[in-house]
Amino acid sequence: MKKITITSIFMLLSAVGMEAQTFIHYTTTEQQEWQESKASLKGKPAFQPLMTLSGSEQGHTFRAWGTCFNELDLDALEQLKPSEQNEVMRRLFAPDGDLRFTRGRLTMNANDYSRAWYSCDTVSGDFHLTHFNIEHDKQNVIRLIKMAQQHQPSLTFWMSPWSPPSWMKINQDYPVLSSRHNRQPKEKDALLYAGSVTSTASIDPDEMKLLGDRNGVFPRRLATQDYMIQDPRYLQSYANMFCRFIELYRGEGIPIDMVMYQNEAYSYTPYPGCAWTSEGTIRFNKEYLRPTLEREHPEVQLYLGTFNTNRLDYVEKTVDGLKDDVKGLGIQWECREHLSALRERYPALHLISSESECGNGSMDWKAGEHTFHLLCDYIGRGCDEYFIWNFILQDNGESPWGWKQNALIQVDSKTKRFRYTAEYYAVKHFSHLVPPGSQMTGYVSRDESKGTPVIVFVRPDGKRVVIAGNQTDQERSVTVGLGKKHLNMTMPPHSFHSYIEQ
Repeated sequence: MKKITITSIFMLLSAVGMEAQTFIHYTTTEQQEWQESKASLKGKPAFQPLMTLSGSEQGHTFRAWGTCFNELDLDALEQLKPSEQNEVMRRLFAPDGDLRFTRGRLTMNANDYSRAWYSCDTVSGDFHLTHFNIEHDKQNVIRLIKMAQQHQPSLTFWMSPWSPPSWMKINQDYPVLSSRHNRQPKEKDALLYAGSVTSTASIDPDEMKLLGDRNGVFPRRLATQDYMIQDPRYLQSYANMFCRFIELYRGEGIPIDMVMYQNEAYSYTPYPGCAWTSEGTIRFNKEYLRPTLEREHPEVQLYLGTFNTNRLDYVEKTVDGLKDDVKGLGIQWECREHLSALRERYPALHLISSESECGNGSMDWKAGEHTFHLLCDYIGRGCDEYFIWNFILQDNGESPWGWKQNALIQVDSKTKRFRYTAEYYAVKHFSHLVPPGSQMTGYVSRDESKGTPVIVFVRPDGKRVVIAGNQTDQERSVTVGLGKKHLNMTMPPHSFHSYIEQ
């Protein structure tokens, strides 16, 4: 009889363990959320592999999951009991919670999910910022941030304004276009395309709501002039405002390590907004904001964005003028169409998903599926940070400017009860299992797979995570090759799946 050594027994057990290598499997459907089971790698594929990874792939490193802090989120949260508020924030931000957010996005001055327009400096001509303050924020958004910091003290933040103070703009008001939701005189709408043959009658104030025929292009027309006054006094004072905001927030224990000059310069909005030309964008960032940050806050990185247009030539024109001045790009909405092209053209720049799409207030399964698709597509195509917009809203999430939007958590203002929406679980299938520092090593999109996107990560601890979805009306079976083994997945219609190696 052949002698069996301890070494040979160990090798035998190792081989058996590799053959029966197991994953924890989490499943979410519209009827049942986050159901746990087990799955094993198999020696043979049950189906033609959708992708095969050798294990030597070097993907891009994912850096952070985050969300935004807005006044209407605070209003929704405060509808709940204190114990419920604490539980919600724990689930969102605690290192052992559900979503484990480590980054936050802020706005300087009001945004479209503030209760109303406000500014940190309302005194016209205050170029020395004598009256600049964050007292309004201390009573509202900063209170919300403090609640998050109780569960994640290491939160870091970035900031972008929606609009400069009204007195710094050519229309002397916070929106770009007039609307029944603001008080800007309609005749000022002519400023948007000044000098062009476009009539004000052709302006659609709801264009950013995905209404009307865009012919595949957004915006259908580009602003012909900057709404931010281009006088050097105004531009330098505005750059100084960024630094003062950073200093005052740091005094509140809120570290801002990145800024972008403008949210959605290509949405011509009835809510807080500011139209910029490519020339104005380059001028302000290159000649004012970058040198001012380098002098006053060299620890703060300058990113360019947020880009929400699919006019690639215009984006490239702007980025080409600033690629040596910025560290990365903020991409959202229509600009996602050009992620691959931007990553190839600007390999030295980080790409982040600066705002997940907000939907229409339905907060239903379809909205969750769309967010799941966005998570796959942004990260699979090169983004290394991902930011949710509102994390909690009341009822149908309607803003003071008439746009209904979705959130991760929905509060019923009548019953004071809340629920975690399908979008919450779409995010959980990613952020709960994929910590910062994980490498994205494989991706097959929803379109390429005809409805079953798959994305693969390798965590810092070496464990593999496979995330897949079935966005079709039929049960679908998919195989992913992992080295010499195969993960065979059978997914019911309309379902999310995450597998993490044990």
